[in-house]
Amino acid sequence: MTNQKKIYIVRHGQTEFNKQSIVQGSGVDTELNEKGKWQAAAFYDYYKNVPFDKIYISSLIRTFQSVNNFISDGIAFEKLSELNEIGWGVFEGKLQDGKQRQHFAELIFEWGKGNFGFSIEGGESILQLMERQKIATQKIFSNPDEKTILICMHGRAMKSLLCILLNKSLSQMEEFEHQNLCLYQLDYDGENFSLVKRNDTEHLNTK
Repeated sequence: MTNQKKIYIVRHGQTEFNKQSIVQGSGVDTELNEKGKWQAAAFYDYYKNVPFDKIYISSLIRTFQSVNNFISDGIAFEKLSELNEIGWGVFEGKLQDGKQRQHFAELIFEWGKGNFGFSIEGGESILQLMERQKIATQKIFSNPDEKTILICMHGRAMKSLLCILLNKSLSQMEEFEHQNLCLYQLDYDGENFSLVKRNDTEHLNTK
């Protein structure tokens, strides 16, 4: 098949807000902390010989910093705001206290039931996230010359994107666990995606 592709999807490295359990979302543009920079370097060392044709990142700096070593090698990249993290509304920039965690658990429960329009006050629903991600996937997969692609994005956004690519309901999002600078690797045969690596962090155990 002429449109076969290899897709590497990573979550950004750790930020200080990640470390402190402060909600980020699409409206908080934090940089990587020292551990996040170390994670980015470890991922680069492990995968620097993969012949990436293109890198796609969100418009938030933590994704750029996570793959900047590849970009410095001259690999073409493109920022797509459609890959940004979900908007967490009034939660953004706030510490995850007990009340907020309870509200978040209710949100996940509603999404698991199929209530995809449910959202945090002032934030996005998972359905709104998915709809903008469909715009991103059309852009990313429209170029047949890009055979090996690296995408750097965010935790909840990654869960949604994987559901889109693997043809799963958004109610199954929680199947896709993640941590900072983890990797999901997929193969595309021209019609369907298959999962090769899931929440893989082997690259973080070698540096």
